[in-house]
Order: sequence, then structure tokens, then C-alpha cells
Amino acid sequence: MKSKVATKSKTVTKPKAGGKKPAVKAVGTKAIAPTASRPIDQWSRNLLKIVEKSLDADKAEDVVTIDLSGKSAIADYMVIATGRNTRQLASMAHHIAEKLGKAGAKPIGIEGISQGDWVLVDGNDIIIHLFRPDVRQLYSLEKMWGIDQPEPETLQAVG
Repeated sequence: MKSKVATKSKTVTKPKAGGKKPAVKAVGTKAIAPTASRPIDQWSRNLLKIVEKSLDADKAEDVVTIDLSGKSAIADYMVIATGRNTRQLASMAHHIAEKLGKAGAKPIGIEGISQGDWVLVDGNDIIIHLFRPDVRQLYSLEKMWGIDQPEPETLQAVG
């Protein structure tokens, strides 16, 4: 149930959808094998860094990262961020999907771009929720995980 994925520098064994995490995972053009100092959850942390850098570059606001490891089987991390308008949300989602795909996290699913209020990017080990300010305040996903939501003053849409 394993497939081979070729990177620029090495061939890396990855599981097919629904399989367990592989012993070696690809990050960009490098393969990172777990060791005592680099456990397999390093993969998720590397993906998280990619997502955070992408959101920062795209001027996302009020970024909240929730560590789900040990709390949920859906992902290791959930990232929630605000964008000012539907165009920015779509752009952020596409950039994240592209960067995660290059890092070897495939397939990447994106939902909600056509509506543009709430865009969900499924990066396998990381789930990214991108909201317009008013929609984020309405759903307040952070509360579900016991985290305070950013102050409403900072969640104002640009019109």
C-alpha cells in the first residue's frame, strides 16, 4: 500500500491515502527521516512552518495555531486566519496548497473558494481555516478548542 514519490534529491516512500505515516517524508527537495532528535511529528511541524510563512507573506491577520496532536485524529494542527476579502482568501488558499504540495503533502483539498466567506484547506496533517472577519466572529472555531478568539475590533472587514 505504498507508492514511490521522486523528489529532486531522493526517492521517498509515502503511503497512499488512508495509510499510516511513512518512516520517511519529503519536505521540498529533502527527505527527513525520523530520529531521536527528529521524530515523525517533525513532518507536521515543518508543514506548519510552511503554512505560517505563507500566511505571513499574504498578510493574513489574527493567525491562531491550535495543536491537535493527542486531542483529535483529524490533524496534528489547525490554523485559523482572517483575510480582508474573498480575493485575498482565495489567493491565500492557493498559495498554501501550492507550497504544501511542493513539500510533499498531497493531495491538498480546498473547499469554499467559490463562496469566499470561509475557505478550508485540507493539508492532511494540517487543517487551515481562512475566514472573512464577520464570518470568523460568527463561527468562532477557537472557542471549540478552548482558545480565546481575537478581539472583535481587529476583525473588521475592509469595504
